[in-house]
Amino acid sequence: MELPRGPAATELPPSHYSATRAAALAACYICHRLGSPGHGLAPRTVRRAHRQDIDGVGHKYYLELVLEDITDNDRTVNCTAEVLYHLGNKNIAPDVQFTTEGELQNTDEADNIFYNRIKSLEEELVAENIPDSHGNVSPEMQPIQLLAWVASGFVIWQNSTENTKFQLAQIKHVKQVKRSDEYLEFDYKILLHEMVSQEIIPWQMTVLWHPQHGVQVTQDSRQPKHASE
Repeated sequence: MELPRGPAATELPPSHYSATRAAALAACYICHRLGSPGHGLAPRTVRRAHRQDIDGVGHKYYLELVLEDITDNDRTVNCTAEVLYHLGNKNIAPDVQFTTEGELQNTDEADNIFYNRIKSLEEELVAENIPDSHGNVSPEMQPIQLLAWVASGFVIWQNSTENTKFQLAQIKHVKQVKRSDEYLEFDYKILLHEMVSQEIIPWQMTVLWHPQHGVQVTQDSRQPKHASE
């Protein structure tokens, strides 16, 4: 991790709330960039953290962290990340840059199996409450959950500030949208848990995915609270 040459960066304890929030945001961004229905990433530990206050710009965090595969906690990857929160402007998503060390799990086979299974369905997939009230996810719904996890990383990145820490809590409803091209499309209604305020926020997102082209969120919007009832 290369520290800035300008104003001094302050080292933070790895467990400091601002370091763990920045690390959670970085993990969401990285997961959106690298994840698939075959694997998603989540933060395991923060090893080092520095914060730099840049006058007139914002707060920049330099992080060394370990991410784990949420389908296999024993599979981890080291990474470094820089997160810049823009001062006073909640309409600009934080800037995130990252590098990963080592190879991520190759899920091409699992991704292709899922893709072909959904493509071969006679009727569009519809499901709700993933996980269920007991925290269970059926094996056939796990790729649907992972796709939501990866896509929600984009939504979280776009809507985060220095004072928030989001995580996908549940898929309330998902419906496949019929398309004539090669992409899969799903309309998700999800619940995001904002861990600082403990607020549960309903959100809608439209997600495109293809094994060769990754995950795209083409539309998303915060929903009124009654949408979660």
